[in-house]
Amino acid sequence: METKNQALLRACTLDDYLAQERVAEIRHEYLDGMVYDMAGETLEHSTICAKVSGELYAQLKGKPCRTLSPNMKILSGVYSPGQSKGLFSYPDVAVVCEEPKFHDERRDVLLNPILIVEVLSPGTELFDRDEKFLRYRTCLDSLQNYVLISTATPMVELFQRQPRGFWLYSDAVGMDATISLPAIDCELALADIYGRVSFPVDN
Repeated sequence: METKNQALLRACTLDDYLAQERVAEIRHEYLDGMVYDMAGETLEHSTICAKVSGELYAQLKGKPCRTLSPNMKILSGVYSPGQSKGLFSYPDVAVVCEEPKFHDERRDVLLNPILIVEVLSPGTELFDRDEKFLRYRTCLDSLQNYVLISTATPMVELFQRQPRGFWLYSDAVGMDATISLPAIDCELALADIYGRVSFPVDN
């Protein structure tokens, strides 16, 4: 999602958005009645997303959890017909471990991810850290791990749900680091997910 001046529609309900999105040729995210055109990916962003998805897919093979592509929508909010309050998003990577729960019979809007990964970019970082994470942690009771991955430097940040609504923060920095994802019993080695990624050079 880009900044709010790139809103496409206003006063759009959840139902209107979903009906339009299901026939749209490009993806959009939705926040409280506003529809946003999603930004295109840089090579670095796309590379990291593919590597994270591949690493988790390999580690979860034969286990009850499954890795989902960024084309799976997630609804953060309690749905009621005609309302506009809520968030439809397309996380870069999501994992579901229980029997998947969906918004309706179309099975294209997931309600119970256990882990969500967002790969940061300059246009989306603030939203991913603030409003999006707020919706994820308050509206998705299933969510146990939230992961933010930098494209500017080798750094992965992990937020783990704790009792009584607290979230524990940890990070892994540097190409020699590894971060554990306890919710799904996996780990990400930064050397693996950042392989062939070029970082910005300060002038």
